[in-house]
Formats: sequence, C-alpha cells, structure tokens
Amino acid sequence: MAQHNETGKQGEAEAVRYLQEKGYEVLARNYRYQHAEIDLVAKKGKLLIFVEVKTRSNLSYGNPEEFVSYTKAKLVMRAAEHYVFANDWFHDVRFDIIAITLAGNEWRVKHIEDAFC
Repeated sequence: MAQHNETGKQGEAEAVRYLQEKGYEVLARNYRYQHAEIDLVAKKGKLLIFVEVKTRSNLSYGNPEEFVSYTKAKLVMRAAEHYVFANDWFHDVRFDIIAITLAGNEWRVKHIEDAFC
C-alpha cells in the first residue's frame, strides 16, 4: 500500500478516536453511494454529522482542510442525502471537516464544524 494511503488510514483512525473522545458515536466509516464516499458518519444526540477527514504528513502544499473542493463537498452532500433517506433520519444534520496533520510523532486534530452545506 502506498504511504499516502497508509497515512490517510491512520488519520481516519485518529479522527474516530477524537470523535469518540468528544462523545460522538461513529455509525459508519467510508460510506459509499454511487461515486461519492463519506469518510465518517457520526451521531451526537439528535444530530447526524457527516465528516470529511483530510490528513497530511506535512504542510508544504497547504492545510488539509484546503483540499476539500466544491466538487467533493457536493458529492458528500449527495451521499449524505442517500444516507438520511435510507436510515429514516428525521433530525438535524451537519457537515464537518476533520483536518489532521502529523507533527513529528504527534497527531494534530482540527475539527471544523459546519464546514459546508
């Protein structure tokens, strides 16, 4: 497996740990619908959160959250709509980004709530 894929998996695992530590229940990982994928689906109370996780091992090309494009956001929203209907969700939803950087041997997590809608 390519190093960037391994870094991404580690970042996603760190995002799950972070969310659980903050009291979120992670319902799904890598939820797919057609050409779209949602990295994490989480729940906190009556709020359903769709999370895009971006991980970088260095910031040479910019911060991780800067790599969530308009097109990617639209794909996530389309998959989220499918998830909501497939699971009969009748409460609020939110779209977040969790940006993770590896600084030495330490993961740094930046949680951006309501990142796009």
